[in-house]
Amino acid sequence: QVQLVESGGGLVRPGGSLRLSCAASGSRLSINAMGWYRQAPGKERELVATVPSRGTTTYADSVKGRFTISRDDVMHTVDLQMNSLIPEDTGVYYCNVNANYFSAYADWVYGVDYWGDGTLVTVSA
Repeated sequence: QVQLVESGGGLVRPGGSLRLSCAASGSRLSINAMGWYRQAPGKERELVATVPSRGTTTYADSVKGRFTISRDDVMHTVDLQMNSLIPEDTGVYYCNVNANYFSAYADWVYGVDYWGDGTLVTVSA
């Protein structure tokens, strides 16, 4: 079981910056990938960036060079630094954690996706 708490959303002018943070907690933490998704008004939820436990990060083409994702495996957090924001970045941003958890009934359960409640990012002049 993993609980996620998101912060950092808000209103920003085009060209500005925001930093989103997500903190994971639970009685047992075995985290695989951590990342951020977003959903613009009237559109499907899409990947923004993700960091596996080991390997390279992945960014949506639309944010490459502008956004930077990072994770702290000591604090169990994942941050998204968003620079040079444009109106098309507007949307609800969701923290995603893929994790394993221990069940007293079924032992370990692997590869479960957990989602934050979302934080709104609005880029507008």
